[in-house]
Amino acid sequence: MNTQPTLAKEGGSTGDPGETPQTDGLKAGLKNRHLSMIAIGGVIGAGLFVGSGSGIAAAGPAILLSYALVGAMVVFVMRMLGEMAAARPSSGSFSAYADQALGRWAGFTIGWLYWFFWVVVLAVEATAGAVILESWVPAVPQWAWALIVMVVLTATNLASVASYGEFEFWFAGIKVVAIGAFVAIGLLAVFGVLPGSDNPGAGFAHLTDAGGFLPMGAGAILTGVLMVVFSFMGSEIVTLAAGESEDPQRAVTKATNSVIWRIGVFYLGSIFVVLTLLPWNDPSIVEKGSYVAALDSIGIPAAGQIMNVIVLTAVLSCLNSGLYTASRMAFSLGRRGDAPKAFAKVDKRGVPRAAILSSVVFGFVAVFFNYEWPDTVFAFLLNSSGAVALFVWLVICVTQLRMRGIILRESPEKLVVRMWLFPYLTWATIGMIVFVLGYMIYDGGSAREQVVLSLLVAALVLAIAVVRERVGKTSVTRD
Repeated sequence: MNTQPTLAKEGGSTGDPGETPQTDGLKAGLKNRHLSMIAIGGVIGAGLFVGSGSGIAAAGPAILLSYALVGAMVVFVMRMLGEMAAARPSSGSFSAYADQALGRWAGFTIGWLYWFFWVVVLAVEATAGAVILESWVPAVPQWAWALIVMVVLTATNLASVASYGEFEFWFAGIKVVAIGAFVAIGLLAVFGVLPGSDNPGAGFAHLTDAGGFLPMGAGAILTGVLMVVFSFMGSEIVTLAAGESEDPQRAVTKATNSVIWRIGVFYLGSIFVVLTLLPWNDPSIVEKGSYVAALDSIGIPAAGQIMNVIVLTAVLSCLNSGLYTASRMAFSLGRRGDAPKAFAKVDKRGVPRAAILSSVVFGFVAVFFNYEWPDTVFAFLLNSSGAVALFVWLVICVTQLRMRGIILRESPEKLVVRMWLFPYLTWATIGMIVFVLGYMIYDGGSAREQVVLSLLVAALVLAIAVVRERVGKTSVTRD
């Protein structure tokens, strides 16, 4: 059997006898249960567990409206992305669609920005996981734990796409069960029917008994939006993974149709439980974290350690998916000639080894920066990738405006998922995203810095894309 890497081409395959046919050289190694759990767990990031306390402190009960607004925006974006992905499954997802609908420069720019975002996330999550692990086993230094976590998950991704899917299935499953149990137990305590609960069971009183539902004013809703928007990043991963599934169209359709209840239960449901168990201004929400504080109020023993296990699972899930996502975007860029050709090669198992290793190497470098220069180099990396999520969503919206016509013209039978109220709701979503970006600049502080630095990096990548395109046209003309 030939063990040499094969260059994946459009309409080709790796040529391995045991390979399920795949249009871009990757193997269809993800089962429907993998895709279902990736879709469900993809919206549950570590940010939900760790960062929600700050949002509650800033906006009070009105943070529910912040989550609802961002959640609606994500639902609309996912509907648009689902429309395109169901019609044309691709490992490059929105980057490949932007390439087709807007031009080579758009696919190149948003693809590399998205890759940059996830490799920085690798460093953030590896460090967060290392902090938890070091607290359990202090004999192993924090940097060693970060290294161990990265190595294990790199090996998982290098083994096969099925290995990634299996790990993610269990990681996501733990998150889903944990949040589901939290919501169910919390609601029983809210109404005072949980046996042995220390909570007085105040019903919905805590939503208004500490200064009303809007204690910080209506403007705090927008402040809350800025604080929660980035915890939703990752919902689009399922559309990249669908390209390596047994039935991409079915997987994308199912994931797109279920995004509303997923956001409703996991985000709005769990935050609602926190706000009804405790007054929003209870100091423990910030000191311990919103979920730990809520569990403590019920009288759950060892609530902090329970949440540490769940947060660690969320961190490992994010790391696993981040490495997968970054590598598949690098693979897609390589296949389109927008990255080194080596990125588009797959081994006999259909794994883009070079794309995975290049992504994890940058992740290792970023981890090193986080330990050596956390307030300078790493802070720059973090801030310059901070607004990329919003850029991605904006590009998805603009791309869908063009792709609808292309799909209707070339393969109308594949338009099985449709964006609601097209094009009006698409334009409204574009307006929402632009407004959030504008408010981040107006709000000042770290939000403004994130947008400005992210725009500078985006401008640099765009300039490279334009120069490459012009050089390519010039060389073709001369030939």
